[in-house]
Amino acid sequence: MLIKEKAWRQKIKQTLASRQREVVTREGLRPSAVLVPIYEKDGEYYIVLTKRTQNLMHHKGQISFPGGAYDKADGDLAATALREAFEEIGVRPDDVELLGSLDDQATYTSMFIITPFVGAIPYPYEFRVSGREVEELIEAPVSTLLKPSSYNPETQDETGRSYDWGHFVYGNHKITGITARILKQLLDLVFV
Repeated sequence: MLIKEKAWRQKIKQTLASRQREVVTREGLRPSAVLVPIYEKDGEYYIVLTKRTQNLMHHKGQISFPGGAYDKADGDLAATALREAFEEIGVRPDDVELLGSLDDQATYTSMFIITPFVGAIPYPYEFRVSGREVEELIEAPVSTLLKPSSYNPETQDETGRSYDWGHFVYGNHKITGITARILKQLLDLVFV
């Protein structure tokens, strides 16, 4: 479903504000945040993701949203998401209109609680990708992600064992784990 150009930001804001967001609070998990950047181009909506480099401590080579661990200097998790997006893909905080947040997600492999913030950015945008953290910038059209062939409700690990964690396929990219869960929630809430 496409949203009228002038109203799409407001619709996302209202949708995210009208629901009870799930908050995770577990001892031993560190707070972190990601930015889910979205923009409109010629009546189509795009979501910006990154492919992480092999140089990082956590989730090497995986598809993710720009983000990272909370730092006390940030003040709050929204500032963390904005700082990390600037560091990873060069999106200036002043260029982001925060539209709301999605449910917290816990990752037990790296021991984080991730708060996803949805943010509208202008188009066109001159991204400045950090080669140290980001191998590739991915701008995925929402219409493609909504195709039934793009989503599978199961995921197999390296050994072939199936899990009920869904994943997306976009081009030659497989979007799995927490990133897939965040993406699925956003698409289901706003675009389905």
